[in-house]
Amino acid sequence: MSQTSTDEQEQRQRELVAAARDGDREAFEELVRQTYVDTFTLAMRLTSNEEDAADVVQEAYLRAWKGLKRFRGDAAFSTWMYRITANAASSHAQKRRRTRFEPINEAVEPVDEHLAHQPELAAESAADLAALSRTLDELPPKLRSVVVLKDVYDLPHDAIAEELGISTTAAKVRLHRGRRRLRELLDEQEARAADAV
Repeated sequence: MSQTSTDEQEQRQRELVAAARDGDREAFEELVRQTYVDTFTLAMRLTSNEEDAADVVQEAYLRAWKGLKRFRGDAAFSTWMYRITANAASSHAQKRRRTRFEPINEAVEPVDEHLAHQPELAAESAADLAALSRTLDELPPKLRSVVVLKDVYDLPHDAIAEELGISTTAAKVRLHRGRRRLRELLDEQEARAADAV
C-alpha cells in the first residue's frame, strides 16, 4: 500500500472516529469492517484458538465502543485496536486459567499479510512458516504476546510495554526470552526430525 493511500485511510478513519464519538453507530461499524481482519489475526496469534480469538475480538470492539470518547487520536485507530485487543487477550487468558483447564486445540489461522515483515522470524517456505506458527503457539502467553507484537506487528518496545501494562525494560527482556525460547523449540523440532530420518 502506498504512503498516500495509507494517509488517506488514516484520515478517513479519523473522520469515522469523530462521527462514532458523536454516537454514529454506522461510522463505528465501518471502523470495525476496516480493522476486523488485523484485529482477529492479532487475537488469533495471542490466543492460538479460533473460538477464544472470536471472544477476544468481540470484547475488544465492545471496549473500543465504550472507550471511544477517551481515544485521544495520538495513534491511528488500528494501533489503538491493537492495544485494546492485546489487553482483552490478556484478560481472557487470565479468566480462562481461572475457569477452565482444557488443552488448546489446533485452529486454522487466518492469512496474516504482516508475516512478510518479520525480521527475526522470516520463514523460507510455507512448511517453515507452518512449523514456526505451531512453535509460536507453544510459547507461554506472556512471551508469545511480546514476540507477536514486535516481530509480526512491528510495534516499538514502548508501545508494546504500554499495551501490556509493563515497563519498556520488561518488554525487551520478554522479547529476548521469547525469541530465545522460540529458537530452542525450533532447534528441538529440527533435531527430532533429523532423528526420525
